[in-house]
Amino acid sequence: MKYAIVLATALFALTATAADTETRKVCVDIKDKAGKAVVDPKTGKPKQNCKQVKQHKKLEGTVVPGKK
Repeated sequence: MKYAIVLATALFALTATAADTETRKVCVDIKDKAGKAVVDPKTGKPKQNCKQVKQHKKLEGTVVPGKK
């Protein structure tokens, strides 16, 4: 019984990590209370908050027929 649970968990972990995902970097300007972009004094460019986001591939499908 324990062997079956371990096997099921391992299979689930392998399929979860094998998903077709790509990561991309998304950056958003940091704004102050007034709504203006915060500028870095050294570079003169606006400060940004960047995150890595997973982007899944869209699958092709068939058209669903409409109701009559």
